[in-house]
This record gives sequence, structure tokens and C-alpha cells, in this order.
Amino acid sequence: MEIFDDLLKFTIVDIIDVILVALLLYYVYKLVKGTVAINIFIGIVIIYIIWKITQALQMQLLSNILGGFISVGMFALIVVFQQEIRKFLLMIGSTNFGSRKKFFKQLKFLQTETSDGTDVDVIIAACTKMGASRTGALIVLEHNNSLDFLKATGDLMNIEVTQPIIESIFFKNSPLHDGAIIIENNVVKATRVILPVNNEKTLPQRFGLRHRAAVGITEKTDALALAVSEETGQISYFKAGEFVMFKDTEELAELIRKI
Repeated sequence: MEIFDDLLKFTIVDIIDVILVALLLYYVYKLVKGTVAINIFIGIVIIYIIWKITQALQMQLLSNILGGFISVGMFALIVVFQQEIRKFLLMIGSTNFGSRKKFFKQLKFLQTETSDGTDVDVIIAACTKMGASRTGALIVLEHNNSLDFLKATGDLMNIEVTQPIIESIFFKNSPLHDGAIIIENNVVKATRVILPVNNEKTLPQRFGLRHRAAVGITEKTDALALAVSEETGQISYFKAGEFVMFKDTEELAELIRKI
């Protein structure tokens, strides 16, 4: 009967509380999925379970040792999961309301095709042609998070995006082909940009340093990244630190436009 009494006391606030906890656990899972952090997290859970078992069995020595480890566990978690915590905070604060223009872009029902919108078709056409000639490329599309801290690592530009421009930048004999380019509002803002490389996430063997850089920038910011493999010519799309599958270039264009 006490159980039914507790259920009757279940209010709308409790429902909201459960939903928020479920969302929190879901985002935590997304952050650690596919990284070595998931194994560390499982290890911590196992140690906690063993600690509780040793307490129940009154194994004082082992219980005290594990208890000391658990007591400083919060500080250990901050150190071990600093990258994941940083990514989580970036995820929460990724919506930039500082600019009214960008604020209205968040509202889908107000979205329209504008002259300063990124020409996705041109970018994908350039990637397709570069893939056919086995020309490696790494293109970053700025979203809400400012990438000014990365632009300074390369050569600042202010060139409108066209297919010949992209192809000429990544041409093998071009002095600008190393590194990535950053595109903001259909303008190439920087070339030869050095991106943070992810060394933790498990990626297919066909992915090289260029693809790991795409993972690194998209997990640390809300930017999108396109990588063209120099070995296979395949186009890869990365978002939120994840490799996104697509059937063809039409579907890829639609995925990018939704963002």
C-alpha cells in the first residue's frame, strides 16, 4: 500500500525531474560513446559496486581503501573527463544569442534562403571533383561558435565561396593546400588552419589525420566538417565529433542545410 501512496504523490514536478535526468544521462552517453572515456566510466562504476559489496560484507581494510578512492572521486572525474565536461558545456552554450541575426536563424519557421547563406551545393560539387582526382581537403563550416581562435593559426582570407576557389586552394601544388579552410556565411575566412586532432575516438582504419582533425573541431565546437580522402577520394561528413553516414551527395547536402 505504501507503494501506491508514493505513486499518488507523484507530481508533475517529479515527472519533469525524471525527464531531465534521462536527458542528462543521454547526453553523457553521447559524450563518452566511442571514446576511451566510456571504459574509464565503466571502471569507476565497477569500483563503486565493489566498494558497496565490501561494506555489506564488512571487509574493513578493502572497504576503507576503496572508500578513500571514492571520497576523492569527484576531483578525479573532473581530471579524467575534462575533455568531455568541456564538450558538454560547449553543447549547452552552443546557441549564440548575442546576435539578433543568428538568433532568428535558430527559429526554423523564420528560415529563408538569403544571399549570405552558405552555398552547400558549390562546396559539395568541389568536394566531389576533388575526390575524383584524389585531392585531399578539409573544410570547416562555422555555425554558432566563433572560430576566430583557429583562424589565427592560418592565413586570414575574405574570399567568396566558389567551386574554382575551393579547388584551387586544395590543389596539390598550391601553397595553401595544407591544413583546413574555414567558411563563414559563404566566405572563406581562413586557409591553412591548424585544427585540434582527436586521438581518443575509435575511427575506421581508412580515416587518417585529416579525419581526426575533423572529429576534433566538431567535438570542441558546433562547427561542421567535410573531409576528402587523398587515398580513396571519399567524402566524409562530421558533426558533434561523430562520423555521419549518408547515401549520396544529395542527402549530404540536405543534412548540412538542416543545420
